[in-house]
This record gives sequence, C-alpha cells and structure tokens, in this order.
Amino acid sequence: MRHQIIKSTFILAIFFIANLATAQDEDKDKDKDKDKNIGTEVVNVVKPYSPSVSDAFKIRQTPSLNDKETQQKKEIKYAIFSFPVASTFTPAKGKAEGLKKAKKEKLYNTYVSLGLGNYNTAALDFFTSRAISRDETFDIMLRHHSSQGDIDGVELDNNFFDTKLDLAYINRSRDMSWKAKAGYQHQIYNWYGLPENMLTPAQIGGISEQQTYHNFYLGGDVEMENSFFNGGKLQYRRMFDAFSSGENRLILQPEFEVEIAGELINAMIDVDYVGGTFENNYAETASIDYSVLKAGISPSLVILRDDLTVNLGAGIYYALDAENSESDFFIYPRITAQYRLSGDDIIAYAGLEGDLKQNSYYDFVQENYFVSPTLGIAPTDQQYNGYLGIKGKLTSNVSYNARASYISEKNKPLFKVNTFNPSSNADNGYTYGNSFNVVYDDINTISVFGEINVDITSNFKFGVKAEYFNFNTDNEEEAWNLPNIEASVFADYQITENWFAGANIFYIGERTDEVTFGNSLMSPSPTVVTLDGFFDINAHLGYRFNDRLSVFAKANNIASQNYQRWVNFPVQQFQIMAGATYKFDF
Repeated sequence: MRHQIIKSTFILAIFFIANLATAQDEDKDKDKDKDKNIGTEVVNVVKPYSPSVSDAFKIRQTPSLNDKETQQKKEIKYAIFSFPVASTFTPAKGKAEGLKKAKKEKLYNTYVSLGLGNYNTAALDFFTSRAISRDETFDIMLRHHSSQGDIDGVELDNNFFDTKLDLAYINRSRDMSWKAKAGYQHQIYNWYGLPENMLTPAQIGGISEQQTYHNFYLGGDVEMENSFFNGGKLQYRRMFDAFSSGENRLILQPEFEVEIAGELINAMIDVDYVGGTFENNYAETASIDYSVLKAGISPSLVILRDDLTVNLGAGIYYALDAENSESDFFIYPRITAQYRLSGDDIIAYAGLEGDLKQNSYYDFVQENYFVSPTLGIAPTDQQYNGYLGIKGKLTSNVSYNARASYISEKNKPLFKVNTFNPSSNADNGYTYGNSFNVVYDDINTISVFGEINVDITSNFKFGVKAEYFNFNTDNEEEAWNLPNIEASVFADYQITENWFAGANIFYIGERTDEVTFGNSLMSPSPTVVTLDGFFDINAHLGYRFNDRLSVFAKANNIASQNYQRWVNFPVQQFQIMAGATYKFDF
C-alpha cells in the first residue's frame, strides 16, 4: 500500500512540471508575435498642452510606509577601539613679537660714592652687603656730609660735620625673618646765628659756638608668617653731647593678629620710655631731669567688604612722668575707611585718629640742629586728627590725592629763639640769642593738602604737592616757626641709556619768631619778627659709563638766595658738587 502511494505522488509531480513548461513556451510565442506587429493608433491633438501649477502635486519627503518590517528600527551599537599611536610631531616654539628685551642689569654687592664741592663740602656714601650663607647677610652702610661753611656775613664758625655708620645682620627663613641692627652717629654744628649789632668783636671772639652730638643705638626687627604673632621691633638709643647732656630711649612694639568669625583683629603693644638730663637750664639755676614712660595697646578690627575697607580701632595708653610724679590715662580713636567709587580711578577715604606722641632730645636735634642743651621734654597729646580725602587716577599715568584735615593737639612743641642773655660761663656759647628753646602750647590746625604725580613716559616722571596750614594757638601769640604753606615740585628724567637728570624745587612760606633781650633797657618788650618765605631750586645731572662707573654733578640753591630757615641763621647760597659712583663685588 505504501508503495502505491509513493508511485501515485511521483506521477503527479511529473505531470505538474510538464504543464508548467508548456505554459512558459506559449507565453514566449505570444511575446514574439507582439514584437512582430505592434499595430497602429490614431491620436488627435486638439491644442498644445500648457501645464499649470494646479496640475502639480507634492511628493512627500518621507512617504508613509505600511511595511511592518521597514517600520521597525534596528538598534545600532557603536564601539571605539582606542590604541596608542606614536607621534613624531614637535610643535614650534612661540616667539614674542614687538617686545624689546630689557638689558639684564648686573647687580653688585658694594658701591661707593664720593662728591666734592664749593664751601669745602664733601659727601661720602658707602654700602656693602655680604652673603654669609643662603639665608644670612651682613650689611654695612657709612654716610658722611661735611662743609667748612664760609657763609657770607657770618662772624662765627659755621662749619658742620655729620657721619653715620649702620650695621645690620639679616636672617631669613621660610616662616620667620629677623634683623639685628647697631649704629653710631657723630654730628658737629655751630650756633652761628648772632643778632646784629649786639656784640663787640672782642666779645664775639670769646664765644664757644660749637656743639657736638654722639648717638649710639641697638635694635632688632622680626617678622613672622603663619602665626598670630606678626612681629615687632625693639630699639635702644643712647645720646649725649658736649655739654654733659644725656638721654636714653627704649622702644618695644610687638604686633599680633588673630582671625575671629572671618574678621581680622590686630593689636600692637607700644612701650616707649625716654629719660635724660641736662646739666643746666637756660638761666643756669638748676639742672633738668626728665623721665616719661608711655605704655599702651592699640587693638583694631579690619572689615573688608567688596570695595569698602574699614579699620575700627582705638589707642589706650598710660603715661607716667616719674620726675613730677604724675600719671594719666589716654584713649584715642583709630578709625579709618576707604571706599572705591570707581575702581582705582576714584577712591574716597576718611579717618579719625589720635596718638600720644613721645618727644625726645634726639628728635628735636634732628629737626633743628641749633637747639640749646636746656630743653624741657614732654609728650604731645594729639587728641584727634580728622581728615577726609579723595585719591586715584585721572588717566593711566596721572595719579592724584587731595585731603582736608582738622587736628587738635595739646602740648605741641614749638621752636622759639632763646633770649639774648650772655652767660657768665664763656663756654656756654648758646646764650647770645643764637640758639632755640622748645615751648609747648595747645594748637588747633586746619590743613588742606593736594598732590599730583605724572608718569609722562617710562623715563620721565613729574610731581607736585602743596599744603596750606592755619594755626590757632591757645597761649602763644603765634605758632612759632611753623610755615603757613609748604610746596614742592620734582622731576626725574632718564635722557638716554647713559644720561640721567633731575630737579626739585621746594617752597617754605612765612614763619614768625619772637626775639627777646635780657636787658630790658635795650628792648622793653619782646619783638615779633617775620621770616620771608623762600624758594630753593636744586638739580642734578649724571652720566653712566657702564654698569660699574658713573659721574654726577649737583647744584643746590641755584637762585643763590640768602634766605633764613631760622631767625639769624642764613644758609649757604649757590652750591655745586661733582663726584663719581663706583659699583663692584667685594
């Protein structure tokens, strides 16, 4: 049975294939007949075809598809096969265009400058810095300035001598640097300012007009990083003169800084002692002893807010006058503020500050070399100094500063010429109305200050500043020897690589003093004298041969004015000095 089914199936398959082959042959014969005779048709053209827009139809850019297989998107996965590639590309080095490379200046550790001029003037300036190790250096500085005087119309010796030697050892480390200092200064001046027509030639010949000052000091400074102790300074000074006067001064000023709640709090401890003695007072009736201790603390809080900086502080001091057995407490404001109205172009600032200023014999001598060794030494109570100002830049190379202030001071020192009352001691050459005393008064001062600095080019700088003062005294008739106007102009010009020059002009306004004679028959009352204001014009010119050697010339008081800085003390007129500076390694 099975064999019959297979046989029947095989016969049906052969029959189906034969039929399919016969059908294909018939189709081919029909196609051949059509190719042989296409036939004819008649087309009647009524009018030419003119297409219009309405006949057109839009083909969709993305036609719809109904094919399910096509609509299914296949997920495509990407993979990056990274592998290192050895590159031989070397970029070319950049080169600056249009920049002039400044010539590297050779630095030397030693220089010496020597100048000589008229009036037998000599000036010496020497400095050397020796490197002991990477972190240690030792510096030596020596300065000398002297002149034989020869001022026209002056009958006494008017030469002067000033020599100063400074030594310093400096140690620097990562978190701390400190300096130990020592020095000596020797000064000689003469009380040559005699009043006119008061003495005979014989009396003048017997005056011992020379005064000599000696000054020794020791001290040190320290600076700390990353510590609440910022640093501080310590200094001891010993001064004495040719008239057995002596003074000791000790200054200790450590500084601290801590941060609390994101704000900085600073504090400085100030201990300042000055004590000394004068062998005689001006009347030669007794000696003068003084001993003043000032001790205090100055805390302050610094507030920084964007363009605003505020410093809120105070000074709290205790003063002890041991000679007079007096003591007192002082509290001063220390408030300053600064606000940038327009970046660095306009900055407004203001302040209210006060201080207890310690006065000393040494400070008075450096301000007026012709004081007598008979002074009273006392501190000045500057109750407050209130000021308001504005500063900034007018252009990129022009800066300015303007300020108005009001100062109230008690016990402010004023230099006043001593009474003409010759001493019975011929060695006291300061009693002929040719020296100055110090008097104290309560003074209120109004001042207006202005300053402009211009960098015309990188080689030419120019500046001018001026300040006006109005003094209101309490006891004295005038603010003796204080000028009502001070002004100055300066200019520095690097002419070429080798030539350089500069000039400065300063003006001191009128001052007043009071001349008194010991003999009432000669002058029944003190006489107020007015000293004229004066200009002093100075200039210098120099030439550099190389990095080591340069020469210079200086001219002072070019207008050759015979002015008086202090009453009866004329100055040298036109002065000229020439010299050279040499640098080297030592």
